[in-house]
Amino acid sequence: MIAFGDGHNDASMVKYAGIGVAMANAVDDLKAIADEVTLSNEEDGIAVSLYKHMPEIAA
Repeated sequence: MIAFGDGHNDASMVKYAGIGVAMANAVDDLKAIADEVTLSNEEDGIAVSLYKHMPEIAA
């Protein structure tokens, strides 16, 4: 499971997920616990991360 977040309210979800991803515009506390940080919401960070972990969807 991949979970994406940007705020304090996303912390438990990001911790629980197999891959917890913080957005570049996320609060620093979330970035600290995430498995990785992707680009911001405005830079399509979710799509970038999904293509990284599931390259077959990029076709």
